[in-house]
Amino acid sequence: MTSPQPSSSAPKLRTALIVDDHPLFCDALTMTLRLCTSITDIRTAERLSAALEMLETGDLPDVVVLDLNLPDVRGLDGLVRICKAAKDIPVLIVSSMADNRMIASSLRAGAAGFVPKHSQRDVFQRAFEALANGERFTPPGYVPIEPDQSDAGEAPLERLSLLTKQQARILELICEGKLNKQIAYDLSIAETTVKAHVTAIMRKLGVQSRTQAVLIAQSARFAHVLHQGEPQ
Repeated sequence: MTSPQPSSSAPKLRTALIVDDHPLFCDALTMTLRLCTSITDIRTAERLSAALEMLETGDLPDVVVLDLNLPDVRGLDGLVRICKAAKDIPVLIVSSMADNRMIASSLRAGAAGFVPKHSQRDVFQRAFEALANGERFTPPGYVPIEPDQSDAGEAPLERLSLLTKQQARILELICEGKLNKQIAYDLSIAETTVKAHVTAIMRKLGVQSRTQAVLIAQSARFAHVLHQGEPQ
C-alpha cells in the first residue's frame, strides 16, 4: 500500500517540535511526519521545561506536537503554557487519552487539533493538512460536547488561559505554598510587583483569595477533566 502524500495544494509546514518523553514514539512519529507530510526539520523535547526553553529562543517551529502526560507537568495546564509560548503556532495534541471529554477540553484549552496516539498514518496526514490550512482537526469518531454538557473543569481552563506567562508562573509558585516575599526572591522581582500580579490573577480567575486561585489551578488537572483518578 502506498504511503499517503501531503496535498500539493496545501500550505507547507516545514518544521516541527515534538514534545514527548518516549524516545521510541518520537522516532516513529518523526518517520511518519517525514513520510506523509512536508515536514523535514524536526526537534524533540522530553519535558515541558525543555520545550518552553526552545520556544523562548524565538526560533519557533511551524507546529508543536504535544503529549499531555509529561514527567514535569500534570494536566492541561501544560498545554496552556505551551500555547502561550508558541504564540500563533498551532499545537497538535497526540495522546493515548483520547475520549471525547479530553479532546473537547484540549480544544478549549487552545489546542489546534487532537490525534489519538496510535492513529494510522492517513489520520496524521489529514491532521497536518488541516493545520496547514488554518483549520482545527478532530479525529474520526469524535462527537463534539456542548458547553453545558462538558466537564466542570473547562471553565477554569478558559480562565487560566487568560493569564500571562509571568502570572502563570506566579500562580504555580502560589500553588507550592510560597508567600509573596518568597515569590519575589525566586523571580528576582519586587514584592510590590508580585502583589500587583496576584491581584490581576485573582481578577482574571474571578476569585477573592489565594486559596480559591489554587483550587482553580487544581481543577485543570487530569483527575478533574476526566471522571476518574490517574496514577500518581
